[in-house]
Amino acid sequence: MPRLAAHALSIGLAAALFALGVAVAPPARAQSAGDALPEMGSSAATLITPAEEARYGAMILRELRRQDALVEDPLVEGWLQGLGFRVAAASAEPDHGYTFFMMRDRRINAFATLGGLVGMNAGLVLAAEREDEVAGVLAHEVAHVTQRHVLRSAEKSQQNQLPVMLAMLGAMAAASQSNARNSGDAMSAAVVGAQALMLQMQIDYTRSNESEADRLGIETLARAGFDPTGIADFFGRLARASRGNSGGWQAPEYLRTHPVTTTRIAEARDRAEKIARQPAPMLVRTEDDGHLLLPLPLRPADGDLGARDPAYAWARERLRVLSAATPRDAVAEYESAAEEGDDARRYGHATALMRDGKGAAALARFEALLARHPDHLWVRLGAAEASHEAGRWDDATRRYEALLVDYRDHRAVSLSYAEALNERGTAEAGRRAQAVLRPLLASATDDLLLQQRFARASELAGDANRAAEAHAEAAFLAGRAEDALKQLDALKQRDDVDYVQRARVEARMAEWMPVVLEMRRMGLRPEDQGRPRQSGSRSAS
Repeated sequence: MPRLAAHALSIGLAAALFALGVAVAPPARAQSAGDALPEMGSSAATLITPAEEARYGAMILRELRRQDALVEDPLVEGWLQGLGFRVAAASAEPDHGYTFFMMRDRRINAFATLGGLVGMNAGLVLAAEREDEVAGVLAHEVAHVTQRHVLRSAEKSQQNQLPVMLAMLGAMAAASQSNARNSGDAMSAAVVGAQALMLQMQIDYTRSNESEADRLGIETLARAGFDPTGIADFFGRLARASRGNSGGWQAPEYLRTHPVTTTRIAEARDRAEKIARQPAPMLVRTEDDGHLLLPLPLRPADGDLGARDPAYAWARERLRVLSAATPRDAVAEYESAAEEGDDARRYGHATALMRDGKGAAALARFEALLARHPDHLWVRLGAAEASHEAGRWDDATRRYEALLVDYRDHRAVSLSYAEALNERGTAEAGRRAQAVLRPLLASATDDLLLQQRFARASELAGDANRAAEAHAEAAFLAGRAEDALKQLDALKQRDDVDYVQRARVEARMAEWMPVVLEMRRMGLRPEDQGRPRQSGSRSAS
């Protein structure tokens, strides 16, 4: 990956601007009607190839996993992926290739970076009052991806080097004409002025990126069937909270990374209201497969505007539990509330109890919820997990097997059942867990939880070679590429590895070696690639 390494510095700068949140603000000068077209003819895509960008994105995701920064939960991931891809499907590039993931952090923030990665903090979902607001943030970040803002910022940084250098040389030449006593101060002022110029040029460019993402994000939000005022509502509430507090209170992370003003909020709300009022124009997309061209409305049909997905309230409460420092803290958070709340809150409380080892108490709450929601997947799965936690294994098995009939090869159901079987620790349970997970393996080689569960199931079943391979896959996905490569190399040396598995192992080693070499070039030593903390006792709870 010579080009990838050559551009690591400039791309790393751009990734930091969006992923770590360099302050951005509204454009310094107003745009006429806010309808300026995106910059055309940018050569940003030539900085790195799409394949290299995807590799960089995968490395970022593995590093986040290594730091245990992600919420690794199939139910939450399924909800977020569904919401994210609904938004992305209405964007300018629905086929770009996106990865939506949830961060454990309770600070309010979201970001987009290389490889179509869109991350969102759990705190943002907890702070939002409706799903349209969460979708609005996702639409804004998707616009950063479709407009190549990370790469364009990296390109702009390179372009800025020449004018900044010329400005610095000019200032130094002027300073050299001053008297000797003041020349040192003048020279220092020239350097500081040049640095300020470079910073201002970068800020101006990211301001234009934010304005463009606002405009495109609102249009995407409307096309996806959400209330287009969602992002403006979210910005406005955070801004009001920021102005209404003082002393040691800090502004939400999202306001520090996406600063807003009354002007920016007003422009966003005005644009959203115009879209909601106007007749729905149709955007026709071309299809390569020759199928009938289907028009895409700019806004949803009347009656659909702002429709709320019932899963949002349940996902928010699940995130409240998963993002708490400990399961006990999550239980305390629910028990300290003045009122128990709706069924979604009751579900969150039951989930917190179950994760805190109080299986019997959790099961009683899940049973009460089942009386009102008998077909709700999340409640049924919670009841199965609580039965297992309470030691009622026969009841848990009955519930899990019924779920498998109704939700065949469902990721959350299969992973949860496999973990329960693995915790029983018998060879028979291991073989059943293998059978439950095996259908998922062919299409989910990049699934960390799946590889971890399958590795343990294979150990229990006595399949040491298959367990070693799955452990290596899990190590790679968890950010320990060098360790993973060594595990596969040791497996390849065994005499009892059959031809098919040996060929599979050699192919994976060839695929991973460039990643290991790149990490070495970046100075990340094997001892720095520590084992991540295991996230919770239940994979889907």
